[in-house]
Amino acid sequence: MNSPLDQAVHLARQTGQRLLDYYHEPSLAARRKPDRSWVTEADLLADEWIARSLQERFPSDFILSEENHPTSPVAIEGGGWIIDPIDGTTNFMLGLPYWGVLVTYLWDGLPQATAQYFPVLEELYCASEGGGATLNARPIQVEQLIPDRGLSVFACCSRTYKRYTVTIPYKARIFGSAGYSMCSVARGVARLGFEARAKIWDLAGAWLLVQEAGGEIGLLEDGAPFPLAGGANYTEINYAVLAGASLETLQRARRQILPKAQTA
Repeated sequence: MNSPLDQAVHLARQTGQRLLDYYHEPSLAARRKPDRSWVTEADLLADEWIARSLQERFPSDFILSEENHPTSPVAIEGGGWIIDPIDGTTNFMLGLPYWGVLVTYLWDGLPQATAQYFPVLEELYCASEGGGATLNARPIQVEQLIPDRGLSVFACCSRTYKRYTVTIPYKARIFGSAGYSMCSVARGVARLGFEARAKIWDLAGAWLLVQEAGGEIGLLEDGAPFPLAGGANYTEINYAVLAGASLETLQRARRQILPKAQTA
């Protein structure tokens, strides 16, 4: 485990396997957070496991995580980590397989390496800056745009059609995991992915993974989440994030996903 990517892989795999003991457990303690999303004792334990391991091995690196460390340091310099201990907590609670552990390494606030492990599916997505993207150690790439192909997938969240008027001409699929939606774009299953209210820990790894797979990722509106902002409480910041197989796909989607207030 000499590189940040090696460490991310180790932690994602180890944590994912430990979480299987809690998966779809009826007695699992759970509560609603202020944003109405769920958090379970397994989320909190996984967050602690990963953070403790990182603090022991990389004591000078900062940690930004969904449950226990949601505020970034004032100065964003050097190494850091973004953790989503369980992406897809509702799926985890209900016994659906689309949930995973997302671990991403940053340097000066920019994603450099990521491991995204979905243990029930036994899928491990990895990427490093300039090193490409893989699924279970095999290279992956975004969907190849075949002109006469009449079928493609639009991976989106449950809020998409409530908040937006959508004219995407692809088959919509909702996985219930922002990370998995973006992985589906990176591996060429979905041509386009959209998450209406993603958090930084949902999209940090995807920001790198999709690009290393040859795709494009950005926000529905202007701006970008990276480099990280210093001293920000990322629990309070949401991003409408798009990932696509090409820049043209992304640009077209910005005209095909419009807030309902704009279409009234």
